Amino acid sequence: MRHRSVTTTASGIAAILSVIVSPAALAAQTAPTLVMPFERASDDSPLYWLGEGAAILLADDLNALGVSALTRPERMDAFDLLGLPVSASLSRATVIKVGQVLGASGIVVGSVEIQENTLAIRARRIDLESGRLEDEIVEGGPLGELFAVFERVARRLAFPASGGVGAAPLERVYPPVEAFEHYVKGLVSETPASQARFFDRAIQLHPRYDRARLALWALRDEQGEHEAALTAVAAVPADSPLSRRTRFAAALSLTELRRFDEAFEAFTALESEQPGAALANNLGVIQLRRSGLPREGMATYFFTRAADAEPGSADFTFNVGYAYAVARDMTAALYWLRETVRRYPADAAAHFVLGVALDATGNRIEAAREKALASQLSSRYAGSPRTSADEVPLRLERLMRRLETPRAARLDAALVGSVQREQHELAQFHLDRARRFVDEEQDRAAIPELRRAIYLSPYLADAHRLLGSLYLRAGRTREAIDALKIAIWSRDSAAARLALAEAYIQTEDAAAARVEVQRALELDPSSERARRLLERLDRGGERPVAGRIP
Repeated sequence: MRHRSVTTTASGIAAILSVIVSPAALAAQTAPTLVMPFERASDDSPLYWLGEGAAILLADDLNALGVSALTRPERMDAFDLLGLPVSASLSRATVIKVGQVLGASGIVVGSVEIQENTLAIRARRIDLESGRLEDEIVEGGPLGELFAVFERVARRLAFPASGGVGAAPLERVYPPVEAFEHYVKGLVSETPASQARFFDRAIQLHPRYDRARLALWALRDEQGEHEAALTAVAAVPADSPLSRRTRFAAALSLTELRRFDEAFEAFTALESEQPGAALANNLGVIQLRRSGLPREGMATYFFTRAADAEPGSADFTFNVGYAYAVARDMTAALYWLRETVRRYPADAAAHFVLGVALDATGNRIEAAREKALASQLSSRYAGSPRTSADEVPLRLERLMRRLETPRAARLDAALVGSVQREQHELAQFHLDRARRFVDEEQDRAAIPELRRAIYLSPYLADAHRLLGSLYLRAGRTREAIDALKIAIWSRDSAAARLALAEAYIQTEDAAAARVEVQRALELDPSSERARRLLERLDRGGERPVAGRIP
């Protein structure tokens, strides 16, 4: 499930020179290759589908030859997370940027043409470590030999030194070319109706085309047609190479249809064969949705197993925290939800449920702030900062819709990490602009910059501290106290403690101010500012004069 999207822009790339990578070095690579859809002579051609088809075939063949390549679902997930259009043609610089973000070893680009029913394929691999192009590969043949032509291209990409000669033949069963054509047309079609029509036709042409059945399942699932989705994969036999994936898909449909006993049995059978974080997570979802006390184990048990299996997943930590919140164990919920927003600060649902948990434990200021952050991040939570402490929203648990492989999990973590770095860099940009405005005494211009920084990085302590200091200087004392408390919660510092102490002095709460000053001295025993403020409190706590913000 994807609930985050940040646009990535391309940076300039130096000129690309020619180089040949040895087969030994290529075989030793663990980083995947990104295969982009090939360019076509004309978008109006009846063979418009071949651009995407080329990427699918080459990625599959490279993986079969032992060269790691991103599959189409992995490529689509990456583009979705990076906020890039799937169908638009991207510049070479943007493609290279995407490959770098993904940690790919190289990128395959090319073109496909057809003249008089004869294919002409041109492909080149960009080595990302050196930023250079390998020699161009040219292959061709009749359209009816589509799979053989692309297999030759894949062999030459995988084993450039030998020209693809000498490797063992691939033991793969291909569908008829016409069935493959309809399958790809379904993938690239823009409307659900046309997608379904193409997938159905591909299955009619080749009833054992299980990949088309999975694609049809995904379409029906996305449309909420869960009975039709279940029907789409029910005919896949147990001996199919895609049997495990289709059984997983069927179990998801059973879950959505509230046939929980059958779904639980199906996920349990899959897990007994090969454990996985997605399986444990989905068992937890079933237990959470069942009424009464489940006999097979609490939802938190399964969610914790998933989080332990993939420690970097914010989705799994959210589910643990959410399940504890539903069970009214707010202490445990706070721990897991804070882990979630630490790993993915833009998770609106996590911020909101964290706010509910904080409210329930009496932390009203932090609770209001978390709910306010949630409303900034998602319109679903707009206008909800004062929601009752008893209100834990229903059906926020996250059902995993894909069997995660180790590579997919690492890829997702790398993508999230890259997006977070870019968010943090942009947040830092706005924070720096705010500081310049403050230096120029343009407080009104600084405040929107700080709000932008906090939106991008909700726990950026310096932004909260500076915002609190600006509110304090403007006489907005209550807002200053709220912002400074969040700054301290995000990262404790003497500067934030002293700013909060000055805010308390403005509210004539000398006792609270003294606590903050003493804590500041513990953090920084050499602070002259803290000593002067303590002396002022000893003299009666006169209000400070607004001046330069430290």
